[in-house]
Amino acid sequence: MLEFSIIHADDRRSRLERWLHEVLRGAGFVLTPASEDASFRRYFRATLDDGRSFVIMDAPPGKEDCQPFVHVARLLQGAGVHAPEVHAADLAAGFLLLSDLGTRTYLAELDAGNADALMRDATEALLRWQLATRANELPPYDEALLRREMNLFPEWYVGRHRGKGLTSVQAQALEQVFATLVKSALAQATVYVHRDYMPRNLMLTEPNPGVLDFQDAVIGPISYDMVSLMRDAFLSWEEERVLDWSVRYWERARAARLPVPGEFAEFWRAFEWMGLQRHLKVLGIFARINYRDGKPKYLEDTPRFLRYARSVAERYRELAPLARLLEEIEA
Repeated sequence: MLEFSIIHADDRRSRLERWLHEVLRGAGFVLTPASEDASFRRYFRATLDDGRSFVIMDAPPGKEDCQPFVHVARLLQGAGVHAPEVHAADLAAGFLLLSDLGTRTYLAELDAGNADALMRDATEALLRWQLATRANELPPYDEALLRREMNLFPEWYVGRHRGKGLTSVQAQALEQVFATLVKSALAQATVYVHRDYMPRNLMLTEPNPGVLDFQDAVIGPISYDMVSLMRDAFLSWEEERVLDWSVRYWERARAARLPVPGEFAEFWRAFEWMGLQRHLKVLGIFARINYRDGKPKYLEDTPRFLRYARSVAERYRELAPLARLLEEIEA
């Protein structure tokens, strides 16, 4: 049994344990860390004496807001996507009691033998999510947000991590690329967008997959979640496999009457350019997490995103200024 007279040095954990004692009606439990997060949120697993388990989100007010998580969880469940159920909530305190989707992430479980089947399940869940799109449920992925994300790249990656300032010519070239990427993103049809639909946030469950970390969902470009899944922060695939999975998604989306382009080549260009916007954002975010938040492990994956960004920039004439800029920054 948990002894509630213990006072932790971590005051929020003490408050969290008292809240759990109330919502679990005095049931005994053991609380252990469940996962790390790049934000200010943290997660615990409560294992009860009777064998049941729950996941608890601790989202400090003023830093994080639990309400979007609760709202998007309902949207996902309404779409037929396996998302955690919210069993109890104290939104003012920033505590949520969630169903436990287990510990088997796609990131840990994917291998050459099961990748086709797991990616098929992930794609089918994504299609259900997109087909459930309704107006006025989620904030828009508008130009202001797209640019705010990309501006993390010159501020945190170039300026802070690489210790370089952009010349006026370089800044103009980067702005030209930003404008091109924004125009492409805003030209796409819009659907529900998870924004981090990647193997780290997908769980091997029944039904499969379980979907996590969706609180930042928006309504935005239809290619966004698919490119997040294919060109992941922590896992890379051969280009032939990415093309094959992307074609299969596009075919299923067309058959489901989702608003994808009529030609795959048009979808593929939008997919690549959308991915580049995300790659630039993530390079900035990983640097910010290191220097501002003291979490250095994410920087280890910046070379992967540089490879993604370089390969896309080198394939398209409109993006050639970025290819040159990346060479100059990394020189």
